[in-house]
Amino acid sequence: MNVVKKYLKKGKIKKVSKLIGKNRIEFLLIFLIVIASFLFGVLSSKLVLLKENGNTQTSQDTQQAEDLTILQNKVLKDKYVFKIVWKDLGKKMVQDGVIDKAKLAQAVTGEDKLPKEFEKYFDGKQDKIELTLENSRFWVDVLWGLGLANKNAVLEEGEMMAEGDASGFASTGGWTLGKLEDAMNYYSKYSYINLSEKQQETVVEIAGNIYRPCCGNSTAFPDCNHGMAMLGLIELMVSQNFSENEIYKAALAFNTYWFPQTYLDTAYYLKQNGRDYEEVSPKELLSKDFSSAMGYQTTSENVGSVEWPALGSGGSCGA
Repeated sequence: MNVVKKYLKKGKIKKVSKLIGKNRIEFLLIFLIVIASFLFGVLSSKLVLLKENGNTQTSQDTQQAEDLTILQNKVLKDKYVFKIVWKDLGKKMVQDGVIDKAKLAQAVTGEDKLPKEFEKYFDGKQDKIELTLENSRFWVDVLWGLGLANKNAVLEEGEMMAEGDASGFASTGGWTLGKLEDAMNYYSKYSYINLSEKQQETVVEIAGNIYRPCCGNSTAFPDCNHGMAMLGLIELMVSQNFSENEIYKAALAFNTYWFPQTYLDTAYYLKQNGRDYEEVSPKELLSKDFSSAMGYQTTSENVGSVEWPALGSGGSCGA
């Protein structure tokens, strides 16, 4: 209070007022400059922070994409070559009408004729099977025909005949690639693959251990095209005395190409739980826990949505 009185006495407040009045614009500009400088500083700090966060996020996204690519390469190989003697199986199925090559070509390529890389499996000379992501649809259809038409107790005495009629399943009613429309004309009819009693037991055992994510059934109940195709593959490899481990490895390769999403997500799930996909046995990966519809649903719920760098579409249960 004393200070105010002191200034009033000296008339200094009046002088300051007069000074401000005379230089009002200058003071206003100075005030605005100070405010602008402050706001610019705040904005600059925000922009720097956003840039740093953006760079961090980009770096994280790049690293995640690289990690997924590495994991994907573990699961989806470029090519498999199996020393499975195919020879005249394709030719026999065409001769017997199980497979109509024109229908097969339309189903696989949309053209009237098969390309050379597919046609060679009908010349009676092939002593190996080459499997790629590009020809996996061809093999599911051809092996489907083999599993359907080859005479075997799995088809005649197993779950397919539990109701006394196997015609209503996707693997039978859905077969449209034969000369005749009704697939039951070919069902378990031809002895393309002959098995000893012990080999048949092995087929049944292995078939019961291999599942597919399109349903909850094992290959011992081949009610869809993938199941019937897998049955044909197992019968063929057992007849040629492949070891069980070799058969599971081949079965996993085919299943992986037929259902890539399943096994990519499974590899991701295993990694999350401290396991390396390549260290897990094919038999375990093909089991009900991972390869059945219920097993994969559990895996999918755990991993959520994963954007794989390159992902082929899975197969449907039809020709």
